[in-house]
Amino acid sequence: MVKNMSTTKPMFKFVTLLVLISFFISVMCSESLINDGGGGSDDEDLESLEELLAIDEEEEDKQQGIHIKSSEADTLRKAQRIVLELSNERVKSVIDGNEFVLLLGYAPWCGRSAELMPQFAEAATILKEMGSPVLMAKVDADRYPKAASLLGIKGYPTLLLFVNGTSQMYTGGLTANDIVVWVMKKTGVPLIRLDTLSDAEKFMAKHQMFVIGLFDKFEGSNYEEFTKAAVADNEIQFAETSKTEVAKVLFPDNENKKPFVGLVKSEPEKYLAFEDTFEKEKILEFLEYNKFPLVTVMTELNSVRVHTGPVKLQVIVFAKDEEFKNHLLPLQNVARKFKSKIMFIYVDVAEENLAKPFLTLFGLEESDKTVVTAFDNRKSSKYLLESNLTPSNLEAFCSGLLHDTLSPYFKSQPLPENLQKEATVQTVVGRTFEDLVLNSPQNVLLEVHTPWCINCEATTKQVEKLAKHFKGLDNLIIARIDASANEHPKLQVEDFPTLVFYPSGDKSNPIKLPTKSSLKDLAAFIKKNVRTDRGITSQDETSKDEL
Repeated sequence: MVKNMSTTKPMFKFVTLLVLISFFISVMCSESLINDGGGGSDDEDLESLEELLAIDEEEEDKQQGIHIKSSEADTLRKAQRIVLELSNERVKSVIDGNEFVLLLGYAPWCGRSAELMPQFAEAATILKEMGSPVLMAKVDADRYPKAASLLGIKGYPTLLLFVNGTSQMYTGGLTANDIVVWVMKKTGVPLIRLDTLSDAEKFMAKHQMFVIGLFDKFEGSNYEEFTKAAVADNEIQFAETSKTEVAKVLFPDNENKKPFVGLVKSEPEKYLAFEDTFEKEKILEFLEYNKFPLVTVMTELNSVRVHTGPVKLQVIVFAKDEEFKNHLLPLQNVARKFKSKIMFIYVDVAEENLAKPFLTLFGLEESDKTVVTAFDNRKSSKYLLESNLTPSNLEAFCSGLLHDTLSPYFKSQPLPENLQKEATVQTVVGRTFEDLVLNSPQNVLLEVHTPWCINCEATTKQVEKLAKHFKGLDNLIIARIDASANEHPKLQVEDFPTLVFYPSGDKSNPIKLPTKSSLKDLAAFIKKNVRTDRGITSQDETSKDEL
């Protein structure tokens, strides 16, 4: 039996899995990761490394095959004097000889490595300026597979933090600032204390997003919970002060309230005050729901964080960059009304790796218009704004999403031209599945196929022969549907091709037929299960030998 369920089973969980899989495939450029490198961290080693790197940096970039913008290349070359390049022989000595080592395993031909390396290099520069004790190192895992195997790294790029020789996976974001914040927290600096206005101004210049805590004294249960939250969070820099005037510079909206915790972001919704009880988990929850902008621009660097965020309702806008700029302000105004309840995301359609997997789910890969979609992760449903993108239409769409009054979207091809009954094999699409299959008084034999299915062609030929053989049988429709382009909530198929028989008297219990059955077996099944007032026609009896 084939249960009446959705083709996407369950739709969004499967969708999310596909998106994440495709992302991680792009991230993990190879099964072997890091390279071994070694090297002391003393000045002599660094000086010899600088001399080596200075020989011909541009030629080295070419040989490594890392294609990056000239500005990024400049940043990368400057930071190469800080980031230690390791080899098989030197990895162990470097890791064992330093308290903290942040190691980047990369492959020269890996595009994701090329994207991350400038960020890693910039982070190395910032950390050095801050006086961090962390040694930043990298290893060409493709060139040094022995080191990669020794460290147990199985993809490119990979980041590992070694603390006194023991490794832990990097779990932060992938921008330079993300790396800096994560490293500082993992190396014993979860909080930065600010005592003067000068300290506050310098701090603001370095951090686009941060948490500020204002306390009379750096002690007590409220302060302890704040500190625990600072240690537990891996993404946002925390700062503390006991000076009201310092806190006022960082968070002007605070009316001298103590104790106080606020989140500061560089966007229109800049200041957000924490107004719950001082408990670690509640502070962390506040940050999880508010750390993203009103409208988040999805990139390959932040896509995993976006997909795994706590807000289960998401509205995603797909548009060209110039069109999005015109929509940004009204989008932010609507997003503000649904803050912490719905996450608003923008995807540039020019970024095919990000946009196409989602647009394919709606059958809109070729659309050149702005598309607004929504996903409900709680019930695995997807939605499409089919009216014009105006503030009022968008607000109504979001309200329906929030209150679960929207009708889920199921993609469908346009209505086919061969709806006439004379067609030997009728084409069913998502919009006609209800009428032609479920509501039809006739028995229906449905072939479910996809264009990429290598075994579908043989089944299609069998179906066409069956349709020709039983042409004229008044209680049978033979049809087919392309499952890659059409969906219906009462159709679930996991394997292609699939043959499904819907009996005229019980459409709620379709029967799945084995596609490996012979043509005569399929014909016998139809003759056994299809009944008409006049039985099997004489045409069928005389032509049975054709099978």
